Amino acid sequence: MAASPSPVYAIADGYIDELAALDPLEATDMGIAGYDDRLTDLSPDGHAAVDALRARTIADLDAAPIENDRDEVARAFMRERLGVARERFAAGDYMRDVRVLGSAMGATRSCFDLMAFDDDAQWATAARRMRAVPDALDGWRRSLSAGMAQHLVAARRQALACARQAATWSGEGARPFFHGLVDRYEQRTDASAALLGELRAAADAATEGFAVTARFLTDVYAPAASERDAVGAERYEREARAYLGATIDLNETYDWGWAELGRIEARIGEVCEAILPGSDFAGAVAHLEADPAYVVDGADAFLAWNQDLIDRTIEELGRTHFDIAPPLRRCQAMICPPGGAAAMYYTQPSEDFSRPGRTWYPTLGKSRFPLWGEVSICYHEAVPGHHLQIGRTVLLADTLSRFQRLAGFVSGHGEGWALYAERLMEELGYLEDPAFELGMLAAQAMRAVRVIVDIGMHLELTIPAASTYEPGARWTAEVALPFVLERSRFPEAFMRSEVDRYLGLPGQAISYKVGERVWLDCRADAQRRHGDQFDLKAWHSFALDLGGLGLETLRTQLARFYRLRLHRDDRT
Repeated sequence: MAASPSPVYAIADGYIDELAALDPLEATDMGIAGYDDRLTDLSPDGHAAVDALRARTIADLDAAPIENDRDEVARAFMRERLGVARERFAAGDYMRDVRVLGSAMGATRSCFDLMAFDDDAQWATAARRMRAVPDALDGWRRSLSAGMAQHLVAARRQALACARQAATWSGEGARPFFHGLVDRYEQRTDASAALLGELRAAADAATEGFAVTARFLTDVYAPAASERDAVGAERYEREARAYLGATIDLNETYDWGWAELGRIEARIGEVCEAILPGSDFAGAVAHLEADPAYVVDGADAFLAWNQDLIDRTIEELGRTHFDIAPPLRRCQAMICPPGGAAAMYYTQPSEDFSRPGRTWYPTLGKSRFPLWGEVSICYHEAVPGHHLQIGRTVLLADTLSRFQRLAGFVSGHGEGWALYAERLMEELGYLEDPAFELGMLAAQAMRAVRVIVDIGMHLELTIPAASTYEPGARWTAEVALPFVLERSRFPEAFMRSEVDRYLGLPGQAISYKVGERVWLDCRADAQRRHGDQFDLKAWHSFALDLGGLGLETLRTQLARFYRLRLHRDDRT
C-alpha cells in the first residue's frame, strides 16, 4: 500500500483537483483527463472563484505541519506562486488580458491542439467543447468590459493583434480553424453522419464566437484601449517576479544585457569568418542558404527532419550525458495551426503520458527551411531542453507534489534551462559545424536583445550614450523594431511578432537570459566547490529532480548539491 501523502502534499493534490474543475483550459494544459468537454468561465465571477481557491489554499498551507525538507520546498514554492497570482488578480490583470501570446482567448483556441481525436467518443467530446466556445469568449469579453469601466485596459497594439488572430480563426483569409478540424473527421472512412452533423454545427458556433470577438476587439475595445505600450516600473516588477520567481535589479540587468549582446556579437564575427572568410553575418547566412545541404524544402520534409533530430538526440544523450526514462524517449514534432504567434513552443505530456510532449513549429507560410538556425532551437524545445526538463518533472510522482509536477513551470527556471541546454550542446560538441554554432549564437543574441528592449520599452529607459544605435533616444516600439531587426538576426516577420509579444507579456522576454545566467552561475559555483570531483551528469540529475522552482529558490536548492555530496563522501 502506498504511503499517505504528507499534509502539504495532500493540500497540493486537492488544489490541483479543484483547479482542474474550475479551469478546464488549465486542466487540458496540465494533461488532466475528464475536462476536455468544457471550457473555463472567463468572466469576472470565474476569475474570482479561482482566486478564492488560491486564498483558501494559502491559508491551509500556512496551517499545515512540515514533515521534511521536501514539504518545506513544496510549501514555499506553492505559496509563492499562488501569492503572485493573487497579486495579479488584485491588480485586475485578468480584466486587461489582451495580448498576442498567452491570452485566455488564445488558450480557448489552442486547447484543441492538445486533445485526442482517435475515436468517435473523443470527437463527440470535442463537439461539446466547441459548443462551449461562445460562452467562454463571452465571459472573456465581459471581463474586458469590466476593465474598461475601471480604466484598466491593454494597449491598442495588443487589441488589434488579437483581433487579427480571432479573425483568422473565424475564417478571414483562411479556412476557419474549427471547420478545418472537422474536415479531419469527415475524411475518415468510418465517419458517422450524425456525429459529423453535430460537429459541423458545433464548429459553426465556435467560428461565430471568434468572429464576434474579432468585431468586439476592433470596434469596441481597441478605441478604448491605451495608446501607451509601456506598463511602467510597478507593473513590470510584479510581472517580472511572476516570470522569474525572483526580484532582480532591473537597471543592472539592462546594462548586463548590453554587455552580453556585445560578447555574443564578437563571437558571431569569428564564426562568420570560419564559414566564409571575409564575410559578415548576412554574407555567411546567404552562403549557407544557397547550400542544399543546409536547406529542407516543404513543411512535411521539415517536420520529418525535426522529428529525426529529436529522436537521434534523445537516443545519443540517453546513452551518455543524461538518464532519460522510457516515457520521455518519445517527443512529437508538430506544425502548429496558422493565426498564432511566430515563436516555436513546447507542450508538456499528459499526466499519464498518453499524450506525449510535443514541439510546435509555426511555418508562417514558408515552404523552404534553412537549417542553420533550427538545430539549436530543436535542442531548446526538445532534448536536452524543455522536454527533458518538463517531462521529467511530470514523471516524478514519487518525490514532487502534484502542484510542482503539473503547475510548477516558472519561465525563468524553464526557459533559462532551455537556453542553457543550447549552450550545453555546443559544449558537448553537437554544434561543431560553424553553421549550427552560428544558429545558436543568433538565438543567444536575440535573447540578449530581448533583455534590452523589454526592460527598455516598459520602463521607457534611454539608450546608452556609448551605443552605436540611437544613443540617448528613449525606447518605444518604433525605436525598438529597427534595433531588433538588425541585432537579433532573425527574420523580419518573426521579429515584428516578437515586439508585439514583448509589449503584451512584460517581464517574460527577459526570463530566458536571466534564467540562463542563474543556471550558469549555479553550475560555476558547484564546479568551484567540487573541483576535480565535479560530476556534470550528477549535477544535472540533481537539478532536474528538483522540479520547477523560482530562481531564488533554485539558487538555494542547488547549493545543497555540494553539502549533500560532502555528507555522502563522509559516510563512505
